[in-house]
Amino acid sequence: MKRIVFATGNEGKMREIRSILADLGVPVLSMKEAGIHADIVENGSSYEENAMIKARAVAEAASDGDSLVLADDSGLEVDALGGEPGIYSARYLGEDTPYEEKNREILRRLEGVPENRRTARFVCAIGAVFPDGREHAVRAAVEGRIGYEPEGRGGFGYDPIFYVPEFHKTAAEMSQEEKNRVSHRGKALELMKEVLRKDENIDRQ
Repeated sequence: MKRIVFATGNEGKMREIRSILADLGVPVLSMKEAGIHADIVENGSSYEENAMIKARAVAEAASDGDSLVLADDSGLEVDALGGEPGIYSARYLGEDTPYEEKNREILRRLEGVPENRRTARFVCAIGAVFPDGREHAVRAAVEGRIGYEPEGRGGFGYDPIFYVPEFHKTAAEMSQEEKNRVSHRGKALELMKEVLRKDENIDRQ
């Protein structure tokens, strides 16, 4: 394995991913940087299924025998909303709907809901397809609650409304280092790193 291709075009996500995987000593590329395009239909019924659907599609498009392909699927689960938006987080209110609008709608739906019932979690599954066709998936989560209004200018997605009690701030107010330590994606990437470190086929540059 001479490179890692992560199945995303989200630059905010790529910054997190590169920061966490840097010590593997392997180049980490986005699909665009790797020159890969794949039409992906995320029709799985779980985070793991969707992550593997994306990883398999990109691995097939790469077909170079040197790339480890990683893909993630993540979502926000709000207990007072019955776990919504869950695996549909990216498509909540429509795929092209700005997250500012999605966040406003969640806050609107939680109007009058007391703090002790605003519990929520970010969940992330990461799927891997190795150059030899082996597959592996991991999952992690971070617990928190939904705030009363968006706070912070960092992060992306639902970060401004997700309050992390451990840090007394939203995910959008946290530094990259803090976020990498406790985020669902950070935890899942650390789990995947342990899998990769045990793999003898990592060709470090």
